[in-house]
Amino acid sequence: MDFTNFFSTDKLVNTAIFAVLALLCITIHELAHGYTAYRLGDNTAKEMGRLTLNPIKHIDIVGFAMIIFVGFGWAKPVPVYMQNFKHPKWYMAVTAIAGPLSNIILAVIVIFVYMLLPSPYGGYNSLLGVLLSDSSNLVAELIFRLALLNIALAIFNLLPIPPLDGSKVLFSLLPKKYYYKLMKYERYGMILLLILLFSGRFLKVDVLSSIVVKPALMLLYSLSVFFSTHF
Repeated sequence: MDFTNFFSTDKLVNTAIFAVLALLCITIHELAHGYTAYRLGDNTAKEMGRLTLNPIKHIDIVGFAMIIFVGFGWAKPVPVYMQNFKHPKWYMAVTAIAGPLSNIILAVIVIFVYMLLPSPYGGYNSLLGVLLSDSSNLVAELIFRLALLNIALAIFNLLPIPPLDGSKVLFSLLPKKYYYKLMKYERYGMILLLILLFSGRFLKVDVLSSIVVKPALMLLYSLSVFFSTHF
């Protein structure tokens, strides 16, 4: 195997940049889970020091490596004791959806703020150039990659496969007797998830980017232009 390209300077720099962006995304994601649970009545995350922007507190080594090398992965789950909730099933769903929602909000914010910056520091044209693969603007490229990673992370976590956030939202629609039985077995869903990822039958990052993420970013771009010109 030729490792020359793998350990090239450009490859290492790109990997380091991606790692930093991934740390930001998963930190915001897990903090959103913990803070939402805290506001809904569960102090577990706060007592365990997880209501923090310190990424070290949220890293799962295997999950982080998966993000870097595969494009999908996970952080260390924020501990939530749902029996502390007044309405355990529904509040757990709200806590679960808070993570992906925080990533979508972050993507919207970074794109909108960047396009409000004056040229050559930002603006519509530089980001549009990156979206159309016709730009070498480094800052615009970083903004695009951050937004791309946030949206991809949100979509991935919304899949209804335990223990991803989407499963908690879907399970909340079930009667209680089925809900608690399924929650007991959610850890086994990770095995299924890993099999899908490594079997090649799961959506690849480039496929997700082309059919979901890039159109979503174009929509955000169009909305940002509309609101900035009409309000």
